[in-house]
Amino acid sequence: MTPLLSMAPRDKAEILAQALPYIRKFHGKTMVIKYGGNAMTDPALQKAFAEDVVLLKLVGINPVVVHGGGPQIETALKRLGKEGAFIQGMRVTDAETMEVVEWVLAGEVQQDIVGLINQAGGKAVGLTGRDGGMIRAHKLRMLDTQDPTKEHDVGQVGDIESIDPSVVKALQDDQFIPVVSPIGFGAQNESYNINADVVAARLAVTLQAEKLLMLTNIPGVLDKQGALLPELTMERIDALVADGTISGGMLPKIAGALDAAKAGVKAVHIIDGRVPHALLLEILTEQAFGTMIRAQ
Repeated sequence: MTPLLSMAPRDKAEILAQALPYIRKFHGKTMVIKYGGNAMTDPALQKAFAEDVVLLKLVGINPVVVHGGGPQIETALKRLGKEGAFIQGMRVTDAETMEVVEWVLAGEVQQDIVGLINQAGGKAVGLTGRDGGMIRAHKLRMLDTQDPTKEHDVGQVGDIESIDPSVVKALQDDQFIPVVSPIGFGAQNESYNINADVVAARLAVTLQAEKLLMLTNIPGVLDKQGALLPELTMERIDALVADGTISGGMLPKIAGALDAAKAGVKAVHIIDGRVPHALLLEILTEQAFGTMIRAQ
Protein backbone atom coordinates (compact mmCIF):
# COMPACT_ATOMS: atom_id res chain seq x y z
CA MET A 1 0.00 0.00 0.00
CA THR A 2 1.40 3.45 -0.89
CA PRO A 3 2.11 5.51 2.24
CA LEU A 4 -0.18 8.55 2.26
CA LEU A 5 2.71 10.97 2.82
CA SER A 6 4.42 9.93 -0.42
CA MET A 7 1.27 10.23 -2.55
CA ALA A 8 0.80 13.04 -5.04
CA PRO A 9 -1.66 15.75 -3.87
CA ARG A 10 -3.93 14.93 -6.82
CA ASP A 11 -4.18 11.27 -5.65
CA LYS A 12 -4.98 12.37 -2.10
CA ALA A 13 -7.71 14.69 -3.43
CA GLU A 14 -9.12 11.81 -5.50
CA ILE A 15 -9.37 9.60 -2.41
CA LEU A 16 -11.19 12.34 -0.48
CA ALA A 17 -13.55 12.98 -3.40
CA GLN A 18 -14.43 9.28 -3.59
CA ALA A 19 -15.46 9.36 0.08
CA LEU A 20 -17.92 12.25 -0.52
CA PRO A 21 -20.95 10.15 -1.69
CA TYR A 22 -20.61 7.94 1.38
CA ILE A 23 -20.28 10.93 3.73
CA ARG A 24 -23.42 12.41 2.16
CA LYS A 25 -25.30 9.10 2.33
CA PHE A 26 -24.47 8.42 5.99
CA HIS A 27 -24.54 12.00 7.36
CA GLY A 28 -26.61 12.11 10.55
CA LYS A 29 -26.88 8.31 10.69
CA THR A 30 -25.88 6.14 13.66
CA MET A 31 -23.30 3.36 13.34
CA VAL A 32 -22.79 0.87 16.16
CA ILE A 33 -19.25 -0.50 16.26
CA LYS A 34 -18.34 -3.63 18.23
CA TYR A 35 -14.66 -3.23 19.09
CA GLY A 36 -12.76 -6.38 20.01
CA GLY A 37 -9.98 -8.78 19.11
CA ASN A 38 -6.50 -7.77 17.98
CA ALA A 39 -7.60 -4.23 17.17
CA MET A 40 -7.91 -3.74 20.96
CA THR A 41 -4.43 -4.97 21.90
CA ASP A 42 -2.10 -3.72 19.12
CA PRO A 43 -1.08 -0.07 19.80
CA ALA A 44 -0.90 0.92 16.09
CA LEU A 45 -4.37 -0.57 15.44
CA GLN A 46 -5.75 1.11 18.60
CA LYS A 47 -4.55 4.48 17.32
CA ALA A 48 -6.02 3.87 13.83
CA PHE A 49 -9.36 2.81 15.37
CA ALA A 50 -9.57 5.94 17.54
CA GLU A 51 -8.74 8.15 14.53
CA ASP A 52 -11.44 6.42 12.45
CA VAL A 53 -14.09 6.95 15.13
CA VAL A 54 -13.20 10.65 15.51
CA LEU A 55 -13.20 11.22 11.75
CA LEU A 56 -16.63 9.59 11.40
CA LYS A 57 -17.98 11.93 14.10
CA LEU A 58 -16.40 14.98 12.46
CA VAL A 59 -18.04 14.24 9.08
CA GLY A 60 -21.47 14.03 10.71
CA ILE A 61 -21.83 10.27 11.33
CA ASN A 62 -22.73 9.15 14.88
CA PRO A 63 -20.48 6.28 16.04
CA VAL A 64 -21.42 4.32 19.17
CA VAL A 65 -18.68 1.96 20.40
CA VAL A 66 -19.48 -1.27 22.28
CA HIS A 67 -16.34 -3.04 23.45
CA GLY A 68 -15.38 -6.52 24.55
CA GLY A 69 -12.38 -7.44 26.66
CA GLY A 70 -11.98 -11.22 26.69
CA PRO A 71 -8.14 -11.28 26.65
CA GLN A 72 -7.91 -8.61 29.36
CA ILE A 73 -10.41 -10.48 31.59
CA GLU A 74 -8.45 -13.71 31.04
CA THR A 75 -5.20 -11.99 32.09
CA ALA A 76 -6.81 -10.56 35.25
CA LEU A 77 -8.33 -13.93 36.22
CA LYS A 78 -4.96 -15.66 35.77
CA ARG A 79 -3.36 -13.11 38.11
CA LEU A 80 -5.94 -14.19 40.72
CA GLY A 81 -5.25 -17.87 39.99
CA LYS A 82 -8.65 -18.44 38.37
CA GLU A 83 -9.15 -20.36 35.14
CA GLY A 84 -11.73 -18.97 32.69
CA ALA A 85 -14.34 -21.46 31.46
CA PHE A 86 -16.64 -21.22 28.43
CA ILE A 87 -19.83 -23.04 27.41
CA GLN A 88 -21.08 -22.58 23.83
CA GLY A 89 -18.99 -19.42 23.43
CA MET A 90 -20.23 -17.78 26.66
CA ARG A 91 -17.98 -17.10 29.68
CA VAL A 92 -19.07 -18.89 32.87
CA THR A 93 -19.33 -16.04 35.40
CA ASP A 94 -19.47 -16.79 39.14
CA ALA A 95 -19.66 -13.92 41.68
CA GLU A 96 -15.87 -13.50 41.93
CA THR A 97 -15.47 -13.57 38.14
CA MET A 98 -18.26 -10.96 37.84
CA GLU A 99 -16.28 -8.59 40.08
CA VAL A 100 -13.24 -9.04 37.83
CA VAL A 101 -15.35 -8.54 34.69
CA GLU A 102 -16.74 -5.27 36.08
CA TRP A 103 -13.42 -3.71 37.03
CA VAL A 104 -11.64 -4.86 33.88
CA LEU A 105 -14.39 -3.81 31.42
CA ALA A 106 -15.81 -0.68 33.08
CA GLY A 107 -12.50 0.39 34.59
CA GLU A 108 -9.44 -0.55 32.61
CA VAL A 109 -10.66 -1.34 29.07
CA GLN A 110 -13.39 1.28 28.77
CA GLN A 111 -11.18 4.07 30.09
CA ASP A 112 -8.33 3.08 27.75
CA ILE A 113 -10.70 3.42 24.76
CA VAL A 114 -12.13 6.72 26.03
CA GLY A 115 -8.58 8.03 26.46
CA LEU A 116 -7.52 6.94 22.95
CA ILE A 117 -10.53 8.62 21.32
CA ASN A 118 -10.01 11.82 23.32
CA GLN A 119 -6.29 11.80 22.41
CA ALA A 120 -7.30 11.56 18.72
CA GLY A 121 -9.40 14.72 19.10
CA GLY A 122 -12.82 13.30 19.98
CA LYS A 123 -15.01 13.64 23.07
CA ALA A 124 -15.69 10.12 24.33
CA VAL A 125 -17.79 9.21 27.37
CA GLY A 126 -17.73 5.78 29.02
CA LEU A 127 -20.99 4.05 30.01
CA THR A 128 -22.09 0.70 31.41
CA GLY A 129 -25.61 -0.68 31.19
CA ARG A 130 -26.27 0.80 34.64
CA ASP A 131 -25.83 4.38 33.42
CA GLY A 132 -29.18 5.96 32.66
CA GLY A 133 -30.78 2.55 33.36
CA MET A 134 -29.66 1.57 29.87
CA ILE A 135 -29.45 -2.26 29.89
CA ARG A 136 -31.93 -4.23 32.00
CA ALA A 137 -31.17 -7.94 32.11
CA HIS A 138 -31.99 -11.24 33.79
CA LYS A 139 -30.02 -14.46 34.17
CA LEU A 140 -29.40 -16.20 30.87
CA ARG A 141 -31.05 -19.60 30.45
CA MET A 142 -28.65 -21.42 28.17
CA LEU A 143 -30.06 -24.51 26.50
CA ASP A 144 -27.68 -27.09 25.08
CA THR A 145 -27.37 -26.78 21.30
CA GLN A 146 -27.40 -30.58 20.89
CA ASP A 147 -29.99 -31.42 23.56
CA PRO A 148 -32.60 -28.65 24.19
CA THR A 149 -33.85 -30.45 27.33
CA LYS A 150 -30.48 -29.81 29.01
CA GLU A 151 -29.73 -26.39 30.53
CA HIS A 152 -26.27 -24.98 31.35
CA ASP A 153 -25.74 -22.73 34.39
CA VAL A 154 -23.30 -20.01 33.31
CA GLY A 155 -23.65 -17.90 36.48
CA GLN A 156 -24.07 -14.11 36.25
CA VAL A 157 -24.34 -14.05 32.48
CA GLY A 158 -27.23 -11.87 31.39
CA ASP A 159 -29.94 -11.98 28.79
CA ILE A 160 -31.12 -8.50 27.76
CA GLU A 161 -34.69 -7.61 28.80
CA SER A 162 -34.72 -4.08 27.46
CA ILE A 163 -32.48 -1.23 26.36
CA ASP A 164 -33.28 2.41 27.13
CA PRO A 165 -31.11 4.39 24.68
CA SER A 166 -31.94 7.86 26.03
CA VAL A 167 -28.52 8.41 27.66
CA VAL A 168 -26.75 7.41 24.40
CA LYS A 169 -28.98 9.72 22.34
CA ALA A 170 -28.41 12.63 24.74
CA LEU A 171 -24.63 12.20 24.42
CA GLN A 172 -24.80 11.90 20.63
CA ASP A 173 -26.84 15.08 20.34
CA ASP A 174 -24.17 16.88 22.36
CA GLN A 175 -21.30 15.77 20.06
CA PHE A 176 -20.01 13.08 22.43
CA ILE A 177 -18.97 9.57 21.39
CA PRO A 178 -20.50 6.92 23.71
CA VAL A 179 -18.27 3.97 24.67
CA VAL A 180 -20.40 1.17 26.18
CA SER A 181 -19.22 -1.68 28.43
CA PRO A 182 -21.47 -4.78 28.08
CA ILE A 183 -22.65 -4.95 31.70
CA GLY A 184 -26.36 -5.01 32.55
CA PHE A 185 -28.31 -4.90 35.82
CA GLY A 186 -31.20 -6.96 37.17
CA ALA A 187 -34.33 -6.41 39.27
CA GLN A 188 -32.35 -6.85 42.53
CA ASN A 189 -29.58 -4.47 41.34
CA GLU A 190 -27.35 -7.46 40.56
CA SER A 191 -24.78 -7.15 37.78
CA TYR A 192 -24.73 -9.28 34.64
CA ASN A 193 -21.93 -9.99 32.20
CA ILE A 194 -23.49 -9.81 28.72
CA ASN A 195 -21.84 -10.91 25.50
CA ALA A 196 -20.56 -7.73 23.79
CA ASP A 197 -21.70 -8.91 20.34
CA VAL A 198 -25.24 -9.35 21.69
CA VAL A 199 -25.21 -5.87 23.31
CA ALA A 200 -23.92 -4.27 20.09
CA ALA A 201 -26.62 -5.99 18.03
CA ARG A 202 -29.49 -5.05 20.37
CA LEU A 203 -28.23 -1.47 20.71
CA ALA A 204 -28.03 -1.17 16.90
CA VAL A 205 -31.67 -2.26 16.63
CA THR A 206 -32.84 0.06 19.45
CA LEU A 207 -31.01 3.06 17.97
CA GLN A 208 -32.25 2.17 14.45
CA ALA A 209 -28.62 2.24 13.33
CA GLU A 210 -27.69 2.41 9.66
CA LYS A 211 -24.92 -0.14 10.14
CA LEU A 212 -23.62 -2.57 12.74
CA LEU A 213 -19.89 -3.17 12.30
CA MET A 214 -18.19 -5.97 14.26
CA LEU A 215 -14.39 -5.82 14.35
CA THR A 216 -12.88 -9.23 14.89
CA ASN A 217 -9.63 -11.24 14.69
CA ILE A 218 -10.34 -12.92 11.37
CA PRO A 219 -11.02 -11.73 7.80
CA GLY A 220 -14.75 -12.43 8.29
CA VAL A 221 -16.77 -15.65 8.29
CA LEU A 222 -14.73 -18.43 6.68
CA ASP A 223 -15.87 -21.70 5.11
CA LYS A 224 -14.33 -25.08 6.01
CA GLN A 225 -11.51 -24.49 3.48
CA GLY A 226 -10.65 -21.14 5.10
CA ALA A 227 -12.06 -19.04 2.24
CA LEU A 228 -13.90 -15.81 3.07
CA LEU A 229 -17.69 -15.80 2.67
CA PRO A 230 -18.41 -12.19 1.56
CA GLU A 231 -22.18 -12.40 2.05
CA LEU A 232 -24.45 -14.59 4.20
CA THR A 233 -28.22 -15.08 4.37
CA MET A 234 -30.26 -16.69 7.14
CA GLU A 235 -30.54 -20.02 5.28
CA ARG A 236 -26.79 -20.17 4.64
CA ILE A 237 -26.03 -19.37 8.30
CA ASP A 238 -28.34 -22.21 9.49
CA ALA A 239 -26.48 -24.64 7.23
CA LEU A 240 -23.05 -23.44 8.45
CA VAL A 241 -24.09 -23.81 12.11
CA ALA A 242 -25.50 -27.28 11.43
CA ASP A 243 -22.28 -28.54 9.83
CA GLY A 244 -20.05 -26.97 12.51
CA THR A 245 -18.42 -24.33 10.28
CA ILE A 246 -19.77 -21.62 12.63
CA SER A 247 -19.07 -22.58 16.26
CA GLY A 248 -17.71 -21.35 19.62
CA GLY A 249 -17.32 -17.58 20.01
CA MET A 250 -18.61 -17.00 16.46
CA LEU A 251 -22.08 -18.33 17.45
CA PRO A 252 -23.25 -15.33 19.54
CA LYS A 253 -21.61 -12.94 17.04
CA ILE A 254 -23.53 -14.40 14.07
CA ALA A 255 -26.78 -14.76 16.07
CA GLY A 256 -26.61 -11.10 17.12
CA ALA A 257 -25.75 -9.95 13.60
CA LEU A 258 -28.65 -11.91 12.12
CA ASP A 259 -31.13 -10.61 14.72
CA ALA A 260 -30.04 -7.03 13.93
CA ALA A 261 -30.45 -7.59 10.18
CA LYS A 262 -33.91 -9.12 10.69
CA ALA A 263 -34.93 -6.20 12.94
CA GLY A 264 -34.16 -3.57 10.31
CA VAL A 265 -30.47 -2.62 10.65
CA LYS A 266 -29.68 -2.03 6.98
CA ALA A 267 -26.22 -3.56 6.90
CA VAL A 268 -24.33 -5.80 9.32
CA HIS A 269 -20.64 -6.32 8.65
CA ILE A 270 -18.16 -8.63 10.36
CA ILE A 271 -14.81 -7.06 9.45
CA ASP A 272 -11.11 -7.72 9.98
CA GLY A 273 -9.94 -5.54 12.85
CA ARG A 274 -6.32 -6.36 12.01
CA VAL A 275 -6.50 -4.17 8.89
CA PRO A 276 -5.46 -0.58 9.77
CA HIS A 277 -8.38 1.85 9.30
CA ALA A 278 -10.73 -1.06 8.44
CA LEU A 279 -13.66 1.05 9.68
CA LEU A 280 -13.04 3.93 7.28
CA LEU A 281 -12.38 1.55 4.40
CA GLU A 282 -15.67 -0.27 5.07
CA ILE A 283 -17.83 2.85 5.52
CA LEU A 284 -16.32 5.46 3.20
CA THR A 285 -15.03 3.43 0.23
CA GLU A 286 -16.30 0.82 -2.23
CA GLN A 287 -13.78 -1.66 -0.82
CA ALA A 288 -15.67 -4.36 1.11
CA PHE A 289 -13.89 -6.03 4.01
CA GLY A 290 -15.18 -9.15 5.70
CA THR A 291 -18.68 -10.65 5.64
CA MET A 292 -21.98 -8.84 5.18
CA ILE A 293 -25.05 -10.46 6.74
CA ARG A 294 -28.52 -10.04 5.23
CA ALA A 295 -31.87 -11.11 6.64
CA GLN A 296 -33.11 -12.26 3.19
